[in-house]
Amino acid sequence: MTQKKKYVLVGTGGRAEFFYSAIVTQFKETSELLAFCDINQTRMDYANRMLQEKYDHAPVKTYKSDEFDRMIAEMKPDAVVVTSVDRTHHTYIIRAMELGCDVITEKPMTVDEDKCQQILDTVERTGKNVRVTFNYRYAPHHTKARELIADGTIGKVLSVHFEWLLSTKHGGDYFRRWHRDKRNSGGLLVHKSTHHFDLVNFWIGSEPESVFAFGDLLFYGRENAEQRGVTKFYDRGTNNVVAAEDPFALQLDTNPHLKAMYLDAEHEDGYRRDQSVFSDGINIEDTMGVLVRYKNKAVLTYSLNCYMPWEGYRIAFNGTKGRIEMVVGEKAYVNSGGDKAQEGAVKHRSIQVQPMFGKPYEVEVAEGKGGHGGGDPILLNDIFGTPVEDRFNRAANHIDGARSILTGIAANRSIRKGEAVRIDDLVQFHS
Repeated sequence: MTQKKKYVLVGTGGRAEFFYSAIVTQFKETSELLAFCDINQTRMDYANRMLQEKYDHAPVKTYKSDEFDRMIAEMKPDAVVVTSVDRTHHTYIIRAMELGCDVITEKPMTVDEDKCQQILDTVERTGKNVRVTFNYRYAPHHTKARELIADGTIGKVLSVHFEWLLSTKHGGDYFRRWHRDKRNSGGLLVHKSTHHFDLVNFWIGSEPESVFAFGDLLFYGRENAEQRGVTKFYDRGTNNVVAAEDPFALQLDTNPHLKAMYLDAEHEDGYRRDQSVFSDGINIEDTMGVLVRYKNKAVLTYSLNCYMPWEGYRIAFNGTKGRIEMVVGEKAYVNSGGDKAQEGAVKHRSIQVQPMFGKPYEVEVAEGKGGHGGGDPILLNDIFGTPVEDRFNRAANHIDGARSILTGIAANRSIRKGEAVRIDDLVQFHS
C-alpha cells in the first residue's frame, strides 16, 4: 500500500475548502490532512465543523499563525498548502521550505518582485519544491489551444489579443474584500491576471521580456460614484438600510456559509468581507491595458475590466499560417458564496481555426466538468491523486509562478512610472 502524503493548510478563508475537501474525500487513499493554521480561531473552528458535518471527517488540530513552526515540528507534514492572503504567501512558502516541507500554493505565488526573489532564492538554497495551482491550464479548451499551437496549426504565433471581462458580480467582489488594498493582493494585474499571463506563457511556450501598461480606478470607489451622481453611501452591506438599495451590496447574514466564515469571525481580526465597492480606501485598478513583448518576439495586447455585464473572455492567436479565435462565457460568482464547482464554470465556449488560405472551421473540445472550465478536478488529481503522463506539462512550479506574476508586477511598475519595464530588471533567476 502506498504511504499517504501528509498535509497541513495555512489560511482557512474562501479558497481553503477547495483543497481540504479534496484531501479528505476523493483523495483520502493517497492524502491525509493533519492541521489548520490561521490568524483567526473562529474561522479554523468553522473549517473543522465543515470537515465534520459536510465531509464526515474528524476535526484536525489547529494552530494560530504565530505557531507555524510548532505545527511543522509536531505534525511533520510532507507539504504545506498555502491559501492565506496573498501578501503572506511568501512568509509561509519560505518558512515551510526552510523547515523541510514542499509547498502547494494558491495563485499568485506572491505580490511583488522582492518577495518573488526571496522565494526563488529559498528554492535554490533548500532544494524543496513549490507547486503553484494554475487550474486554468487544465481546462479542456485551454489545453486544446495549447495543442493546436504546439502542433503548428497556425504556424508560429506572432501576436495574441486577450480580453478578459469580469462581471459586476464577480469583478465587484474584489472591491469588497482585502484585495481592494494593493499591499494585500498586488492589484488585479497580479492577483487575477496571474492566471491569464500564465496561460499565455503556457500557450506560446515563451516568457515575458518587457511590459508597458496603463491602469486606473475609473468605476469603483467613492469619487467615481460621486461623479456619476450617487449621493447615498455606506461602509458595509450587512444590516444597512442604504445598502439594501444597492445591487453591488453583499449581505453576509443572508448566506450561512459567508456568515460563519466571516461575519461571526470578524471580532477576532476586524476583517470585514462586505465593504462597499463605492467607499474610500480602494487603491487597486478596475480598468487595465497591458502590452507585453515575449522572448520569442511575440506580442500580447491584454485588457482587464471589472464591471462588465457578462463574465468571460475573448482570445485571438495570430500566426504565420492563420488565426485561432476562442470565446468563453463563464458563470459569474461571489467567492465562497455557493457551490465550489460553479466558480469559473463554463456557460459557452467556441474555438475556431481560420487558416490563412483555407476555410475556417470549429474545433471540438471535450466537455469539462467542475470549476474553472473543468480544470479544477484535473488539477486536484494531479496534485493529490495519481498524475498521468502529461504531454503539455501543465503542472506549474515556482518558475512558472514567478513568470506569471512578473508580468503583472512589471505592469504595476509601468503604470506608476509611465515607462516600459524589463522583466530581467525585476528578479534574477537561478540557472
